[in-house]
Amino acid sequence: MRSRVQLLEHMARRCTARLFAAHARRWPPRSRILIARDYAGWTLDIEALAVQSICRNLGLRTVDGSWMAVSDDQAVFHVDQFVLLNPPDWKRHRVGLAYYHGLPDTPGHPEFNLLFEQFRRLHQRLDAVQVSHRAMRDFLANSGVAEEKLHLIPIGFHAEWFRPPSPDDRKKVRQWLGFPESAFVVGSFQKDGSGWGEGLEPKYIKGPDVLVAALKALRLQIPELHVLLTGPARGFVKRELTAAGIPWQHRIVRRYRQTVLMYYALDAYLIASRQEGGPKAVLESMATATPVISTKVGQASDLIVHGLNGFLVEVGDADGLAYWTGRVARDSELRARLVENGIRTAALNSYDAQLPLWRNLFDSLIAK
Repeated sequence: MRSRVQLLEHMARRCTARLFAAHARRWPPRSRILIARDYAGWTLDIEALAVQSICRNLGLRTVDGSWMAVSDDQAVFHVDQFVLLNPPDWKRHRVGLAYYHGLPDTPGHPEFNLLFEQFRRLHQRLDAVQVSHRAMRDFLANSGVAEEKLHLIPIGFHAEWFRPPSPDDRKKVRQWLGFPESAFVVGSFQKDGSGWGEGLEPKYIKGPDVLVAALKALRLQIPELHVLLTGPARGFVKRELTAAGIPWQHRIVRRYRQTVLMYYALDAYLIASRQEGGPKAVLESMATATPVISTKVGQASDLIVHGLNGFLVEVGDADGLAYWTGRVARDSELRARLVENGIRTAALNSYDAQLPLWRNLFDSLIAK
């Protein structure tokens, strides 16, 4: 039997739900974009907030995805394709989602197979799908989905936040972080451990083992090597760097906007992943005048032109990552060319520059 308190709480929830539903019924059809968030404070939640900002810049009204249950005939946008594994009741809402990564037959990730099967089963119910790179667009296009539903929009960045540092900015940040003047600082800002704890078990799809191997090889070329890490669950990388005698710092960034200061301390940024949708760090690095050396994954493969605005190596090529990073350290003219061209590439792919692409996507969701 319910207690009196439980009964009162239940009645209060029902009353609140009725009030919200009554309010939502007054919305004209497809007048709101419902942005579904995970509130984890990491990459997907950051991207959901960015999509909200994009909608505002386009003059579109957004509400939280929690309104889905009490509204109807609006537009819903999910930044996480894994919602397909347990789809909500979309009612008559038009539905858009981002499908960043998750190729079938990826070792250690059977959920990717389930995800793709769900996509093939449900794609007719979807009205718009954002993909961040050509390889994923081409893969999904072969699944049977109508190509006009696929919108190629790279994961962008806030141009007003991520800008090249002045020499004084760079000096102050490196002093604040305690790096010696002679240090060559390599950055890795991601989550590459399993779960949300210490992260001692590596998440191999993110390539933490490749990253560590590259840094060990790079240390042979650059004795002054230092490593700057951000992001949760970095325990595996920290343990391996400590064992190798490579000095590192792990800084927890409380607000995403503060990430720009971490880039200001860097001489190079490494991406060692085996599979990606982005990462966001490609454009963030370029925008902050940081040379980026990456495996051929995600949007890195589309945005980086080898030797022009960064360097690309095959997936798993730790020696290649170390070699090209060493070239950046030794060749100031090369570094300057990468930085200059990287800034141009970033400018073409900021959230502001992408507004026409997003307008096209959202038009497909709100068109009467």
